[in-house]
Amino acid sequence: MKIVDLHDPTRVDRTPDDVVVMVSSGDFTQDDFIICKVELRLYNERVDEKLGVFSLITSFVETDVGSVEMIYDEGFRGNNSLSRAAEFITSNLGISGLVLRSIISLREKTK
Repeated sequence: MKIVDLHDPTRVDRTPDDVVVMVSSGDFTQDDFIICKVELRLYNERVDEKLGVFSLITSFVETDVGSVEMIYDEGFRGNNSLSRAAEFITSNLGISGLVLRSIISLREKTK
């Protein structure tokens, strides 16, 4: 099962412009779900002359039950927005938050 939890799923109907792999070992369990992979994905959507690139950053969590991709952040975030988001998540225990949000979404869709 693949869940794209965005208002407009077509925003991520392409290969991401960049990806940061946060977890890829696939050896930990959260609430009976085996977590295989956690990524942040960057989609550059448009360029404004004054504001720069409008970026969509999504979280992607793959489990043994299915995968979930959802919005993490979006906007005119400047250069290196993906690496800054990844650094923020790893330094503030945000990976567990991404995983828990995704598990909640998977549970809702499988009811």
